Amino acid sequence: MTSHWGILVSDPCLQNQFTQVELRSLKSQFMSMRRESGRLNIGDLASKMSRLRVVGENLSEEERVSYIHDLYQNSDQDVDFELFLKVYLKLQTFASSRTGNNNAKNSSAFLKVATTTLLHTISESEKASYVTHINNYLAEDEFLKKYLPLDPSTNDLFEIAKDGVLLCKLINVAVPTTIDERAINTKRLLNPWERNENHTLCLNSAKAIGCTVVNIGTQDLIEGRRHLVLGLISQIIKIQLLANLNLKKTPQLLELVDDSKDMEELMSLPPEKILLRWMNFHLKKTEYKKIVTNFSSDVKDAEAYAHLLNVLAPEYTNPLTLAVKNPFERAKLVLEHAEKMGCKRYLTARDIVEGSPNLNLAFVAHIFQIRWVLLETLDKVSPGIVNWKIANKPPIKMPFKKVENCNQVVKIGKQLKFSLVNIAGNDIVQGYKKLILAYLWQLMRCNILQLLKNLRFHSHGKEIIDADILQWANTKVRSSGSQSHIYSFKDKSLSDGIFFLELLSAVQPRAVNWGLITKGVTDQEKMMNATYIISIARKLGCSIFLLPEDITEVNQKMILTLTASIMYWFLKHPVVEERTSSDSESQVETTSNSTLDDSASDFSAEENL
Repeated sequence: MTSHWGILVSDPCLQNQFTQVELRSLKSQFMSMRRESGRLNIGDLASKMSRLRVVGENLSEEERVSYIHDLYQNSDQDVDFELFLKVYLKLQTFASSRTGNNNAKNSSAFLKVATTTLLHTISESEKASYVTHINNYLAEDEFLKKYLPLDPSTNDLFEIAKDGVLLCKLINVAVPTTIDERAINTKRLLNPWERNENHTLCLNSAKAIGCTVVNIGTQDLIEGRRHLVLGLISQIIKIQLLANLNLKKTPQLLELVDDSKDMEELMSLPPEKILLRWMNFHLKKTEYKKIVTNFSSDVKDAEAYAHLLNVLAPEYTNPLTLAVKNPFERAKLVLEHAEKMGCKRYLTARDIVEGSPNLNLAFVAHIFQIRWVLLETLDKVSPGIVNWKIANKPPIKMPFKKVENCNQVVKIGKQLKFSLVNIAGNDIVQGYKKLILAYLWQLMRCNILQLLKNLRFHSHGKEIIDADILQWANTKVRSSGSQSHIYSFKDKSLSDGIFFLELLSAVQPRAVNWGLITKGVTDQEKMMNATYIISIARKLGCSIFLLPEDITEVNQKMILTLTASIMYWFLKHPVVEERTSSDSESQVETTSNSTLDDSASDFSAEENL
């Protein structure tokens, strides 16, 4: 029985065992279980309740079946919500007594699977797995080792993430050299300004390596909002684990294809799909006849894992693994096999049988490591310019349909006044690299100039062109007292990075730590300055397209994008003279948050280029 005041149960003693929030969560789980088979009876509860925390984690299905049978002999008895609650409480008490925890009431609030977005429930198993990953990969870090290892049973992860250092370091583990670590504020006690800088650097760098950070702001990280912090960490670790799933880094993947058409298809697949194809490729060598299509329901019985590991590491095969009937016991044997191969423990047997997709993906990715993404972009840059009524949506199998789309791409490029001499839609379909790169460069430049055009009130209504950006940069550096001057965006003097460091210092005087700057004489010194420039720009909130090599080699086009990005940031966020230290910290905290929002929305095309 329900009411808009909450969920009611007729038994007062039962009602007092739960808060309304807990009852809503449990009611949602109960309704979901009943919808799966149309009805819910006593015989169903042992398996269905595996998804409830404490009960699912600490009792095997055999133990749940035996315990429920002792309480209710009629397995066909229908289960209503109140009976469901009674069984749940009794199982919880039994499970808690097994683990030495007699306070079952305190555990009832947390369900292992999220039941409502409002509760922001997190997976304790995922948290424990990511903590283990961090402990493994960052244990020797000079700054973090005094805080590690973290205890997965506590909230230490969210506390240490509040200053941004751990997240920045984790990004560099996933994609080395993404962040110049000299740009990370690593004092023992950080002020609000410094924390904001770290988190802005973290979020912009996370976006640069492929993470989705649209709904995450610096304040979320500072406050340690668990579901958002865990979601970001999950993405970073996933990128790390899937980094080698491409033909460039792992040429051996060619064994998965039979001809050039299959290879083209393979190259277009996301890493997760390549991983599934790799897994099925090896399963074909076994007696396992099913096709694994996901990292959840298809692997819950652990049979696919057992066959896969028997192929990859037959020396550790245990005949009992495929002989046992209980999936939970089989999963435990699978993990023992994997551990003998040297695989890290990303999940538990319970995570396998419950079909945790993130943890199962991480598990298979680590097994892989051990044994050996135009029209939408155009619409982002110039909203409304694409005629979606005539566009062919994927999957596109007929070649002429691809040509139709690419013909529209060329037509739109001409509308945007791109230089497209001798480029046709079929050239894009055929994958002519030089022509595609020329198009993408003009698209990227168009995006930045459109953003600057939105700010033309700063130039008295005049549209901003390349020469204006160059003049602005020289004027800004000169106004800071420097004598540095560049004559064009291909000026070879830019290779040492000093001009950009002076420009960044001019737009934000405290941005650059000059004690970390090299003279930029040798190639190594130039590269150190270049990586620092990119990290400092991201730290401010600039959206960056280029690589350190683009600076050291003075790539004219990419140098323009860097200068334009800094100019755009400055025109949006002019530095205000600080009156008091407290005022300045408050000002920066506000500015940092708005910076992230601006870069996430206005530079949205960056995610697709």
